[in-house]
Amino acid sequence: MKMLKSLPVWPLAAPIAGWLFLFGSTFNLGGTYQILLVAGLIGSVLAAVYHAEVVAHRIGEPYGTLVLALAVTLIEVALIVSLMLAGGPETTGLARDTVFAAIMIILNGIVGICLLLGAGRHREQTFGLLGVSASLATLAAIAVLTLVLPNYTSSAAGPFYNSSQLIFIAVISLVLYGTFVLVQTVRHRDYFLPKEAVGDEEVHAAPPTPTVAWVSAGALLVCLGAVVLLAKSLAPALETAIAAMGAPKTLVGIVIAAIVLLPEGLAAVRAARANRLQTSLNLALGSALASIGLTIPAVVVVSLATGLTITLGLDIKSTVLLLLSLMVATLSLGTGRTTVMQGTVHLVIFAVYLFTTIVP
Repeated sequence: MKMLKSLPVWPLAAPIAGWLFLFGSTFNLGGTYQILLVAGLIGSVLAAVYHAEVVAHRIGEPYGTLVLALAVTLIEVALIVSLMLAGGPETTGLARDTVFAAIMIILNGIVGICLLLGAGRHREQTFGLLGVSASLATLAAIAVLTLVLPNYTSSAAGPFYNSSQLIFIAVISLVLYGTFVLVQTVRHRDYFLPKEAVGDEEVHAAPPTPTVAWVSAGALLVCLGAVVLLAKSLAPALETAIAAMGAPKTLVGIVIAAIVLLPEGLAAVRAARANRLQTSLNLALGSALASIGLTIPAVVVVSLATGLTITLGLDIKSTVLLLLSLMVATLSLGTGRTTVMQGTVHLVIFAVYLFTTIVP
């Protein structure tokens, strides 16, 4: 009973409501029922952010940010794999499109909002340069090797890797991401630790009990599962609405990726506004790394097991935007200090990405 009193009711009730709304959607209750699905989605997202912060406060940094990044990514990978197995050959580019959308949303959208809102409130913010540099270097290597290099290999025609290349790139992705996690959590953990503000009540508040932390960890998984499945359930209606607008179908993937990344995005923005930019960047960049570092090996296994050909290489426009994003992120986060200027640049690139997706 004491454990229940220490947790508000709404973070526990929201995901339960989301799952109940999801179950109700199987009865074909009509278009107006979509409103309840949207409400369940929003409630599950907000509850996920709450539970992630409880777990993070209990286990400390950088483990807390790693928990949310891995939880969201593992569920995202499961969703992609299930859609690939159900969709067959028509989903050959699904993993590439999802990973690219996640990178652009995180690297420009989430980071841009965090830098802009954080600097708008605190004028200038600082963070540990060594940890962010390690994150960006790893992200650049995995992104280029998995999304750009396939366009220029000659063993298989087109933006593809052959079987041996797929196995090699999957191993390389796991090695890079595994090494990054080792550096982040063990060998150089201090690179990723935020400077705690003396007056920050959230940082210095008493940590939750182990029981509360375990309850929140379980509730976090329930919330994230509801977010992903509700997003999947809303996808057909979203696709119909986007088609009615005359927008390309690729916009659906961007919207779904944005919904899945919403818990991490909200947590990152809250940290930036609280002048904890290091935690915010740990969340954002760690999520991007987990997304590509775990998704690519997973779809490689599916491809080799089922014989499906997966398309990994980006087109020219997307390649330019990816390389521009990596270059600008390296420059804007290369001094350890940020202002509204860096946030504005990232958001402009994100706006260009969205605009050229709708008007290619």
